[in-house]
Amino acid sequence: MMTMSNCTSSSTSDDLDASNDEHLLLDKQMCFPLYSAANAVVRAYRPLLEVLDLTYLQYIVMMVLWQSDGVSVKDLGQRLHLDSGTLTPLLKRLEVKGLVLRKRGEHDERVRTLHLTAQGQELHAKAVSVPAEMFCKLKLAPEEMQMMKLLCEKLLLQLQ
Repeated sequence: MMTMSNCTSSSTSDDLDASNDEHLLLDKQMCFPLYSAANAVVRAYRPLLEVLDLTYLQYIVMMVLWQSDGVSVKDLGQRLHLDSGTLTPLLKRLEVKGLVLRKRGEHDERVRTLHLTAQGQELHAKAVSVPAEMFCKLKLAPEEMQMMKLLCEKLLLQLQ
């Protein structure tokens, strides 16, 4: 695996030798296990969320709304790191399911806000058990989960 010294201004051409095929070995990559783990976690959520009739992305949208009902679509996209091309159809599906309402902003009609319906609020009570069920599925110590979360957040900050 490449080291931090590969990124310094004092790196030699040997450090980043493009002809070194070792840098292309899959088992040397950090990105592949991260990608695979993220996919596995989403698959582990699937049976828990099917009971709620939600996809994983719909679930994380609902979590934000359960915490901040009335959030703007723009703020939701920033919070979830989702672009409008992903978010718009997802929100339309939640609206068709009767879980959210999209409204125009009170002070600015160009702003779209999201509001939970009564059905969306009721779904919160059914979703309360999901985090505990996932904790049991992951079989990690609380400290390991916290460290994983912190490392993922750090990586995300570095790549923004």
